[in-house]
Amino acid sequence: MDGPEIIISFAPELHLFVSAPRRSTDGARVRTDGTSTLGHVVESLGVPLTEVGRLLLDGRETTTAYVPGAGDRIQVDAVTRPQALPGPARLLLDVHLGTLARRLRLLGVDAAYERLDIGDAALAAQSAREQRVMLSRDRGLLHRRELWAGAYVYSHRPEEQLTDVLERFRPPLAPWTRCTACNGELRPATLEEVRPQLREGTERSYDTFALCTACGRAYWRGAHQGGLNDIVEEALRYVGEQPDEDVRRTA
Repeated sequence: MDGPEIIISFAPELHLFVSAPRRSTDGARVRTDGTSTLGHVVESLGVPLTEVGRLLLDGRETTTAYVPGAGDRIQVDAVTRPQALPGPARLLLDVHLGTLARRLRLLGVDAAYERLDIGDAALAAQSAREQRVMLSRDRGLLHRRELWAGAYVYSHRPEEQLTDVLERFRPPLAPWTRCTACNGELRPATLEEVRPQLREGTERSYDTFALCTACGRAYWRGAHQGGLNDIVEEALRYVGEQPDEDVRRTA
């Protein structure tokens, strides 16, 4: 670029998106083309706008639409947590976040998940069409303009991913109310309705059942499997809610 030079600095939380020379607390000198907006400049340096909070121009708040001029000092803050959403906490997760999707559903969070790699364009379109927050570790996907909203998942470890999402959006939790397989809502069911899916001896041991209203999968109260109950109790404690007494479902 052969335009005006600006000085831009990024909050420490955003340093993973930018190159080492641009992580200085004093800011880095960047030459712009003189016509691009501040939002475009920030994205061109590697930071998805989904992760950006306040933009300060010489200490005063500005917007992504501002066109930087020579000598401007820009401070880019990270998004404020918890982050307010323009609607209900409806999430969309890409193909790499299946474990996180199942854990969110376990907590009653509306979390759509694509098992197949349908491509960034299709995911972004789905985010816009269904007004869902796109969760991904794919920075390129989060740069797409058509996203309704998005968020970068900062860890590759499912337990840390879950904490990250709960901290960022503070979604209302309603454990054991969604199907972990398809995201459908659960409804109470009778023994006769679920009998074909029960394991040997289950009908003698348990008397409370549920069915997914979308895929028909059966759930029943019982000893948790794979630490599911621990995940629920830890999540409820994290957001300051008390877990219900010994409510567990397995399938």
